[in-house]
Amino acid sequence: MTAPLMSLVWTDHVTGRRGFLVVDRLVRGVASGGLRMRPGCTLEEVAGLARGMTVKEALHYDPGSRYIPLGGAKGGIDCDPRDPGAYGLLVRYLRAMRPYIERVWATGEDLGLGQETVDRAAAEAGLVSSVQAVYPLLDDESAARKRLSDAFAVEVDGIGLDELAGGCGVAESVLAALDRAGVPYAGTRVSLQGLGTMGGATARFLARAGLTVVAVADIKGTIANPAGLDVEALLAARDGHGTVDRGALGPGDRELAAGDWLSAEAEVLVPAAVSYAVDSGNQERIRARWIAEAANMPVVAEAEALLAARGVTVLPDVVVNSGTNAWWWWTLFGDIGADAEEAFGYLRRSMRALVTLVLDRAEADGTTPRAAAHALAADRLPVIAERFGWYR
Repeated sequence: MTAPLMSLVWTDHVTGRRGFLVVDRLVRGVASGGLRMRPGCTLEEVAGLARGMTVKEALHYDPGSRYIPLGGAKGGIDCDPRDPGAYGLLVRYLRAMRPYIERVWATGEDLGLGQETVDRAAAEAGLVSSVQAVYPLLDDESAARKRLSDAFAVEVDGIGLDELAGGCGVAESVLAALDRAGVPYAGTRVSLQGLGTMGGATARFLARAGLTVVAVADIKGTIANPAGLDVEALLAARDGHGTVDRGALGPGDRELAAGDWLSAEAEVLVPAAVSYAVDSGNQERIRARWIAEAANMPVVAEAEALLAARGVTVLPDVVVNSGTNAWWWWTLFGDIGADAEEAFGYLRRSMRALVTLVLDRAEADGTTPRAAAHALAADRLPVIAERFGWYR
């Protein structure tokens, strides 16, 4: 594994907190990857996420589409997003990273940060847009920017299309795995960690597909109901950080400890909150058959090996949660318009095809889906390099 192209550590002169930027690779001089904010964020974590973005971009390469694959990058800030000083810190970080965002790093929301907050802070930091590094690659910049702006204005049942796209991709990944195994949706139970943007949308799409959500965890603990939770009621009772108002719980709902989502009687686990949620110790509690990584890097390598040994399939983040990133670029480059049904249809077809390809490769190679995804990306990277030039 090669070292990243560039790693930066920034120290805020006001608080002493640190921020990071890692550019793993460039394609045509640009890399893509979100900006997260969480207490304890490290350079090592951001580097792993940046490498994952390189893989995600390569996996979605389609020579017949307008979407041009980019390199992988990621940003991170070591701070609790609920901290009163978090927004000022974000503005100062973006101001410091402005030369990179203007030229090489297209970024956006990630753990702890919503796109609206990123956009507001970026404007305050003097940036045109958090994705302006991509603009020189567009055939018609003004039409592309309007298309993306229009897409962000689309709402479905009161929730923005941008908040739903990633969850649609995660849900379709789960459904594709179930279909491949011949498992019916009805009677399949799901437990989720996180009911924010990604987790909430995933819960909604899976429930509407006929699966039963039996547990969800947020910062206050786990809410469980073996007969099934009212997903729509829980979504309506969330705050801006995905924490559910316990006053909205139904008569059969129970409040359990924060880690009890892991051991829920469910066929599918969806870690959709933090990295490193499943480790070599707590993996023993898992009874599920599938884990769909809606969060970035939620299952550590040692735990994944132990899970695989006892027949648990981890659907990797580089596949499962790649829909959000792909939706941005499909929209900006013009493969899809600012329309929810078109976006969901394109996402479902693309994610289903990718999951099937990865699972077929894993079976053929006798390896894990993660190893298969990285092998597929490695096959595609030289092709991307040959077609698009500047690449590392």
